[in-house]
Formats: sequence, structure tokens, C-alpha cells
Amino acid sequence: MAEAGDAPRVLVGREPWGVRLRLNRPDKLNALDGALVRELVAALDAAEADPDVRVVVLQGEGRAFCSGYDLSEEAGWEDGGPVAWRDALAVDVAATLRFLDSPLPVIAQVHGYALAGGLELAMACDLVIAAEGTKLGEPEIRYGSAPVTLLMPYLIGQKRTRELLLTGDLIDAVEAERIGLINRVVPADDLAAEVDRLADRLARTPREVMAPTKRMLNRAMDAAGFRLAVEAGLDLGAIINAAGTPEQREWDAIVKRDGLKAALAWRDRRYDERLADSGRAATARVEPAPGAEEHRTG
Repeated sequence: MAEAGDAPRVLVGREPWGVRLRLNRPDKLNALDGALVRELVAALDAAEADPDVRVVVLQGEGRAFCSGYDLSEEAGWEDGGPVAWRDALAVDVAATLRFLDSPLPVIAQVHGYALAGGLELAMACDLVIAAEGTKLGEPEIRYGSAPVTLLMPYLIGQKRTRELLLTGDLIDAVEAERIGLINRVVPADDLAAEVDRLADRLARTPREVMAPTKRMLNRAMDAAGFRLAVEAGLDLGAIINAAGTPEQREWDAIVKRDGLKAALAWRDRRYDERLADSGRAATARVEPAPGAEEHRTG
């Protein structure tokens, strides 16, 4: 059920060049729950069906672009094993890939936080413009999960991807631009105007030219094994989420007993304690935004 008086989870705003799709769960930092994902796919379907739409911009209301999948929605799940997990994850993968496969150019307008599934959604867009100060990353490994849609190695290569995914570290927008994860960093006050200018430029290209050009680029990724890697990631991610490690069981118990914020605090404290125990300084810990609903856990 939608929050705040059944407000829509996705707001659609018309522009001369097309539409802005705005994730609308600001109190949850636009965490992706099932209803939001369904509304988002429906909004993209409608945009593609409208011949007057040349460009789509995806952005978030409030303090963040998107903090990932809503863990509180999953706290009450009964674990059905890898098969059930794969079915659930496949829905989210399909929604993310809808943006990659859209015949329309899609720009992600990113600010605040783009974490986990939220970062995957941004990576699936054709272009990513971020405000200065934005934090980006996939911290899933720190609490027993894995990326759902394996896009990152096809954007920034294996070594950078391994560092980010195996540590769960966050990076800022300047570093994200440097390694090729995003296209451009601009001052926060200039973000909307910069995206508007870029969308206006893209809109000059007819759909009949833009769509096959995007398809050409996607096929280059497919030739490099992208779709096979995503399918393999689904299989392995389901196994990880259903593994039932002691850490996963403790996470689930804390979420159910004390709530999500307490579980996030436990996760970070545990990570720092392990670094201290090994004699290393805790120099790279995840800094979730207050109230952030991050990505999946097992």
C-alpha cells in the first residue's frame, strides 16, 4: 500500500523533451519496494508508448536518488530457499534491465545516495549525472548478500568492480566519474539544469535512429557475455541469500527484534571490530544515510 495517503510511488512530470520519473518515497530515501518497482516499470512503459517522448530522466525525491531495496519489506519473509529467492530477484533484475533495454535514452539524475539496487538502477541508465557530494556503492557483501543485477564490471572493469563489491566501500561522485561509473559531476544547484540541457540535446535525435543505436551498444555488451553473467549472478545470488550463515541469521534476528536501524548499526560495528581485531585501522566503513533502507540481505 502506498504511503502518505496513498501517494503515488512514482511521480511523472512532462518536459518539452519527454518525461521525468521521480521516485517518491523520500521518507525511506526512495527505497525500492515491490509497489514502487511495479509503478516504475509501468511509467516507463507509458513513456515508451507516447510518441512525443524522446528522453526519460530518472531521479529521486528528497535527500537521495535511491538507497536500494527496502529491507524492511523483506524482514517478514519466510525463507523459501534458493528457488524462491531466485524468483524474487528475477523480478528486480527484469525491472532494472527495462531501463537498459528501453528504446528511449534514459538519464539518471543522481544526488545524495545511490546504493546497491539504487546504484544498479542508475547504472542501467544510458547516462548518469551526479551532484557533488553524492555517495555511491554496493555494500551488500557486508551483510551476507550480493549484487542483484551484475552491471558494474561491464562499466568499470574487473579490478575496480572487485574492489568495490568485495569491500562494500562507498565512493564519492568525483571518484565515480574518475573510474567511469558515472558520466559527469556538477554542483548540486546545477544538477537539474545540466540534466535538462543534456536531455534537450538527446531529444534532437529521432527515435528511429536512437533506438537501433542503443540496441547496437547493448548487443556489444551481450557479445561480451553480459546477459549470461546476469543469469549466472541470479543463480549464485539466490544461493548466497539462502545460505543461512550465522551472520545472516543474526542480522535477521536483530531486524525482527530491534528493527532495521539496529541491524545496520550492528553490521557496521561488526565490520569495524573485525578490522581492529586484525590489527588494521578501520579506514573504510560504509556510512549509510540516516534512515537509509539499503539493499538485500539473506
